[in-house]
Amino acid sequence: MFPTRRPSRDIRILAAAAVAAITAIALGACTATSANEPAPVEFDDLQSATIQIQAQGTFIDKGTTNASETAGRGSGFLIDPSGIAVTNNHVVTGAGTLKVWLGGDTDREYGATVLGASECLDLAVIQLDADELPFMAWREGEIKNALDVYSAGFPLGDPEFTLTKGIVSKADTASEDAWASLDHVIEHDARIRGGNSGGPLVDSNGRVVGVNYAGIDELDYNYAIHRDQVMPVIEDLTAGKPVLSLGINAEAMPPADDGSAVGIWVASVKAGGPADEAGVESGDLLVDMAGISLGQNGTLEDYCRVLQTQGTEATIDVTLYRPATEELWEGQFNGRALELVSRGDTGGGGTGGAETVGSFVTVTDDSGAVTVQVPDTWTDVGGAGYTDDAGAQWFDISASPDLNEFFTTWTVAGVSVSASRDLAGTDTAAYLAAVGAKSVGDACTLRETDVYDDGYYTGHYTYWTACDGVSDYVVVVANDSAGTHLVMLRLQMLSELDRSTVLETIVSSFMAKF
Repeated sequence: MFPTRRPSRDIRILAAAAVAAITAIALGACTATSANEPAPVEFDDLQSATIQIQAQGTFIDKGTTNASETAGRGSGFLIDPSGIAVTNNHVVTGAGTLKVWLGGDTDREYGATVLGASECLDLAVIQLDADELPFMAWREGEIKNALDVYSAGFPLGDPEFTLTKGIVSKADTASEDAWASLDHVIEHDARIRGGNSGGPLVDSNGRVVGVNYAGIDELDYNYAIHRDQVMPVIEDLTAGKPVLSLGINAEAMPPADDGSAVGIWVASVKAGGPADEAGVESGDLLVDMAGISLGQNGTLEDYCRVLQTQGTEATIDVTLYRPATEELWEGQFNGRALELVSRGDTGGGGTGGAETVGSFVTVTDDSGAVTVQVPDTWTDVGGAGYTDDAGAQWFDISASPDLNEFFTTWTVAGVSVSASRDLAGTDTAAYLAAVGAKSVGDACTLRETDVYDDGYYTGHYTYWTACDGVSDYVVVVANDSAGTHLVMLRLQMLSELDRSTVLETIVSSFMAKF
C-alpha cells in the first residue's frame, strides 16, 4: 500500500577533391589503379556490397519507458575490401551486438564492430568480421540537380534487396532534423522507407553520392547525407576519434500541447562513451547543456552547436530528466558524474516542477543538504541539525503548521527528514524496529511493516494508525544507493488529503545530498 516514488553548427568541410583523394588512398575507396588492386563494384553488382544490419542492445523508443533489445534493421554499404562499411549512427549506436547480412544472403551472418559514430552527422563506420569483400567507390566530380540516382538497401527490414530510381532535386542544402544536424544534404526522389537508413545513394555508374538517412513518406521527400559531408570524417570515424559525438542514439523531442518535457531523447547509449561515463541511460531526456536549452525547435541543432563550440572532450554541464522515475539529474560530461537533484513531476518544461508542485514548496535544512516538498501551509520550519544519544550527527529539516505541537502531540500534521553520514550502511530493519517503537510508544496501532525501495533509497518502513485516536504515523529508514548516508523520515497525518496527496508528494521528494 505504500506509495511508489514517482518515479549548429557550421562544420568546416575541407576541399572536396583533396579530401576525396586522401580518403581514397587511406581506405581504398577509389577505382583500382593497377591490376593488383581490387576494383569497386559497378552498378550491376551493387547488391553484393550492400549490407543489412540488425542491432541488439537496450533501446527505448522516444516518449516511452519500454526497453527493447532490438532497434530494428537498417542498411549500409562496404567501402573497402577489408570489411569497412558506412551506415547511420541511429542504426548501430548503443548496440551490444551487431548482426550483418551481405547482399541479402540470409544464410551467412557476419559479426561487426562499431569503429566510430557521430549522432550530429548521423554517421557510423563499422568493421565486418571478414575480408576480401566487394565494395563501393565514391562518385568523383560534381553532384548536380537532375542527376539520376538510385537508393539501394533493405527497406522495412525485408532481407530482399531493393533498388529505387529518382533524380536529385536539391544537390546541396543544409538541414536541421530531429536526428541530425547537417550542412550538406541531398534531397532526391529515389524512394526510401524505414530500413533504408544507412544505405547508399548512387549514380548510374554505381558510385556513391550520399548516405540515405531520412524521408517524409507522405510527401515522398527523401534525404541523403552528401558525399562531401561524409568523406572528410570517415578516416576519423574509422580510427575511433570522436566527431561531434558523446555516444548516444539521439532524437529531439520538441514542445507538445500536453506540456511534456522538451529536450534530446536518448534511445541508447554507447558503452564507455562520455554519456555512459557521466551516467546517462537509455530513455533519458537531455534538457540542457552548457546552459543551453535543447530540442526547443525540434532538432539536434542546439545540442550539436554546443558540441562544436565546447568540443567533445570538454567538461560540459548537463541537466537531464528521467521519465521512467520522474527524476531530475545534474552533472557533467567529461567531469562530475550525474547526481539526483529532485523527484516528482517536472512539468511541461522539464525543470519547472523542481521547486514547487501545486500547493507544495521545497524546504531545506540550514546546511542545504536535506530537502523535501511540503504543503505551503506548513509554515513553521526548522532546519537545525542534532546529535543523537549515540553521538551520531544528523542533518534535519522539519515542517508543520506548528512544530512544537507536531513534536509533542498527535494532533498536528508535520514531517521531519533527517540524514546521517555517520550511520551509512546501517541495518535498516533493526534500526527501524528500535526507533519506531520508541517513537510511538503505546499510542498507535501497527498497521504495516515492509521493505522500502524507491529506486534511490532502500530500507524499511512502518505505518502506524490511530495514534492517540486521531492521526496516522509513518517512519522510513533507508540507505542511499551510493552508500553515503542513512535517512530517516517521520510523517504525521490527520486528514485524507494528508494520507493521499501529502504522503505521496513527501515520499516522492525527500532527498539528502552530501
